[in-house]
This record gives sequence, structure tokens and C-alpha cells, in this order.
Amino acid sequence: MARIIAVANQKGGVGKTTTAVNLAAALARTPKRVLLVDLDPQGNATMGSGVNKRELETTVCEVLMGESAIADAIVRTGEDYDLLPGNIDLTAVEIELMAHDGREQRLKVALVPLVGNYDFILIDCPPALSLLTLNALTAAHSIIVPMQCEYYALEGVSALLDTIAGINQRLNPTLEIEGVLRTMFDVRNNLANAVSAELTNHFGDKVFRTIVPRNVRLAEAPSHGQSIVGYDKASRGGIAYLGLAGEVLRRQRERDAAAKAAAQPAERKETIA
Repeated sequence: MARIIAVANQKGGVGKTTTAVNLAAALARTPKRVLLVDLDPQGNATMGSGVNKRELETTVCEVLMGESAIADAIVRTGEDYDLLPGNIDLTAVEIELMAHDGREQRLKVALVPLVGNYDFILIDCPPALSLLTLNALTAAHSIIVPMQCEYYALEGVSALLDTIAGINQRLNPTLEIEGVLRTMFDVRNNLANAVSAELTNHFGDKVFRTIVPRNVRLAEAPSHGQSIVGYDKASRGGIAYLGLAGEVLRRQRERDAAAKAAAQPAERKETIA
């Protein structure tokens, strides 16, 4: 069954879309079956995947409104992962959904037929606690939090933890933090190093070992409609996201092993009985 991971942070400009696209491409290289869902009205994950958001007839918008089957909206990218594209129409969809019952569950319900087809489903969220973000967090098993190591990031952490606690109570009791990812990192910056240490103290092993540096090649890749893995995997940004994919896979193996170990005693009891 697919592991559904939302890439989210209420603060903008922290590398959410960059992380979603590049992690999808890196996981697809392992190889794993990956679906990337673009839930941001800006449609940057769609464009960054080499798909023109202006030429699409069917997107996640139609899926959320119940006007199209999700399988009909998925497109294959040139980097071996599938994409459920999004565009500016998501803004209108969000307003329309406000009047519908079960509006926070729309994406979760839509993804149900696909969970057996993929190993990972990644959701790129908009930079706000909107109805679209609530849909993503309701559908997800966990959340990756990209963060710049700067002063305001620490304030954002508190707000994000409050959001997750609220989601746990009302919509998704099993939602957990997959990991905190330090992005756009400059080792020469004393404040960045101090904030990084503070994050590690607060989140412990939830902080990914991988640190994504500021990297020109990483910034160039979207203009070519490619991930950094496809554009220049030997760059510092490419190496970082391949490393992140390795960490995500390791954590999934640990979860699978723990679940298997927990199931064995129950199986033994049934056999004895």
C-alpha cells in the first residue's frame, strides 16, 4: 500500500515544491512507483515536472469536484513518475468546495483506488492552511516539513505543530511528522547553524540528516521542466535529494519491519489457540 506524504509548511518560499518534485524523481530512480499530486494553484510542481499547466483538459480540479475519475487525470512524466497536475483553477475549486459536505475528505476519497498502484504518493501543498492543505493532511500518513534555517522559521514551527495537533483531533488521528528538512542552507551563516541546532534539539531524529544547500543548478532545473535528478544529479542539490530519498526509504523499511514484528506475536497466539 502506498505511503502518502504531504510536503507542507504554512510559510512560503521554503522549498516545498522543489522538495516534492525532486523527491518524486529521486524515489522513481530507486526504482519505486511514485505519484506526485500538485495541490498548489500556482501549478509549479506541474511545470517543474515538464507538463504545461495551461494545456491540460483534466486536472486534480475535476477530480476534487467529482467531475472526473482520478485515473483519467494522471499523466506520465519524462522522469518515470506519475503526476496528478494542478493549475490556477484550484483557487475556484477551493471556493466551490466550501459549500460541500465532507469537503476535507475529497482528496482522501479520490486516492483510495490508487493506493495499491504506488509505493509513494507525494502531495505538494500550497503555502497556507487552506482547504486544499487540509485535504492533503487528511489524506496523508505523514508530513515532510521543508524549512529554511532562519529566525522566523522557528516561529512557524510552533504554528505548524498546532495545526498538526488540530488535524489529529478532528480529521486524521494517525498523521505524523515524517521529517523536518533543512533547505537552502548556507554553512557560512552563523544564524543558520544556530537554528539548525535548535531544530535538532527540538525534533531529534525527526530531522533528516540530509541538508539541501543553496545551489544554482537546483534553481535552474525547473526552467528546463526537469528535476535536479534529471538535470544534474551530480550537483550538490542532486546529491542532496538522492540522499533524502535514501532516508525516506530507510524509514519506510524500519516501519515495515516494526509492523511485521508486531504482527508475529499475534500470529503465534492464534496458532497456539
